[in-house]
Amino acid sequence: MVVSNMSDQAVPQQDRSVGDNDVLQIVDASASINSEDPGQSSTTGIDDGTNVSQSKSGDPMEETMRPKRFDEIIGRIREKKTIIMMIEAARSRGDTIDHILFYGPPGLGKTTFAVSISNEVGSTLRITSGPAIERQGDLAAILTNLRRGDILFIDEIHRLSRNIEEILYPAMEDGAIDIVMGKGPSAKTIRLNLEPFTLIGATTQIGKISSPMRERFGLVQRLDYFDDKDLSAIIKRAARIEGMKFTKEALESLSGRSRGTGRVALRLYRRVRDYQQAHGIKGDVTIEIVNKALDMLGVDKYGLERIDRELLRVMYENFGGGPVGLSTLGAAISEDISTISDVYEPFLLQQGFLSRTSRGRVLTQKGIEYVSGLFDGKITE
Repeated sequence: MVVSNMSDQAVPQQDRSVGDNDVLQIVDASASINSEDPGQSSTTGIDDGTNVSQSKSGDPMEETMRPKRFDEIIGRIREKKTIIMMIEAARSRGDTIDHILFYGPPGLGKTTFAVSISNEVGSTLRITSGPAIERQGDLAAILTNLRRGDILFIDEIHRLSRNIEEILYPAMEDGAIDIVMGKGPSAKTIRLNLEPFTLIGATTQIGKISSPMRERFGLVQRLDYFDDKDLSAIIKRAARIEGMKFTKEALESLSGRSRGTGRVALRLYRRVRDYQQAHGIKGDVTIEIVNKALDMLGVDKYGLERIDRELLRVMYENFGGGPVGLSTLGAAISEDISTISDVYEPFLLQQGFLSRTSRGRVLTQKGIEYVSGLFDGKITE
C-alpha cells in the first residue's frame, strides 16, 4: 500500500469555475495515468519522500501504534465482518469495493479503518480532507490522478461545499466527472472518465452531509465508543510495542478513565509512560503510578478533566443545577459554546452527569452527587 497525503495539493482560491489551463492539465494527467502499465507494482510507504516499508517479521517492536490490518484492530467485530464480506465479494467479481462512510465521535478509528481496508485490498490510499478541497478543480485533479482500485479517503467530509459534492455525485455513481470550462455564455462542459475507485469518507457530524451524498455510499457505518475491555487491550498493545508492562489494576484504572475513546486511551498511556520514565521508575506500571500521573493531569477516576468539573460546578453553584442555556454556560466558564456542545457535553451526557431539556442543560442526580463529592473532598481535583 502507498499512503499519499493530498491535502497540500489544494489551491486556496475562491473561484469555483475551472479555467482552460486547469482542464488541460487535468486531461493530460488523466491520459498519462491511463497509459501507464496497470500491473506496475508499488512499495508500501508514506508518499512524503520517505519510504517506510511495512514490517513482515512480526516483531512486536516493529509494529506501529496505528493498526494496519484488520487482525490488528481491537474489537469492532461486527464492523470488520461486514467490510471483509464486501472485500471478498468485490475480489470475486474482479471489482472495486463499494463506497463507505464512517461516522461517530472523534478518536474511534475511522482513519484506521481506511488504512486497514487499503492494506487488505492491496491498493493505494490517497488521503485528503474536506477543508483542503476548496475548488472543483482541486477535486477534479485528485480524482483524475486515481488509478484503478485506488482508495480516496476524505476526512471531515461534512465540510465539503455543496459545489464540491456535486462533482462527487457522478464520480461515485458513473465513474466520470463533468467540468465546466470558462464562464457565462461561452462556458463549455467536458466529461472526464475515471478509473474505478473507492471513496471512504469520515465524519463526526453525519447530519451535515446532504441526503443525496449519504445515499451514494454503499455502506454507512457508525463507530461507537469502546468498552473498558477493548480499551485495556488497546493500551496493552501499545505497551507491548514499546516494551512496557502494566499490572491488571493499572490497565483497568487507565482504561476506565479513557472516555471510551481509543485516542484518549493512547494519549493517557503516553503520559503515564512519560511519568514513569521521567522519575526513573523500573518494572511494571502499577496503579500507584497511573494515579500519580493522571492526578498530575487532572483526570479523575471517571475520566473527567478540569474543564468538565468546572462546567458541572458552575451549573451546581451558580445556577442551582439548571436549567441553564448553552450560551450562558459558555460565558460563565469562558468557553466557546461549540466547544462545549461538541467536545465536553457528549461525554457528560453519555455518562449521565447532565441532560438536555427544552429549557436548557440540567444536572442529573448523578451530576449533583458528583459535584457534592467535590465539595466534600471525596473526589479530588
